[in-house]
Amino acid sequence: MACSTEFIDFIQDVLKDVGDVRTRKMFGDWMIYVDEKPVVLACDDMAFVKKLPAISNLMEDAECGFPYEGAKEHYILEMEHQSLARDVVRKLVEVTPVPKKKKSK
Repeated sequence: MACSTEFIDFIQDVLKDVGDVRTRKMFGDWMIYVDEKPVVLACDDMAFVKKLPAISNLMEDAECGFPYEGAKEHYILEMEHQSLARDVVRKLVEVTPVPKKKKSK
């Protein structure tokens, strides 16, 4: 099941004060970018973030899951807990590099 547009709009609204938020439909679901950094993967109306040491203390009580078949285990970010979600994403923006541009052939 794909994400609803309402869920994507909700994520954007929650994160609007964290930085420049944009979305991109990919992998059959959505990648949420903040300041051009891919930080949240939205699948099946759930938000997933990579399990990185920088957020382990913030996410110690979080559930974990797999956003899609074959993916590594991610933390499930409860967007309803808006303050925590913003704190987690702020930290991810600090430690996530901007993806390198692909060279055209």
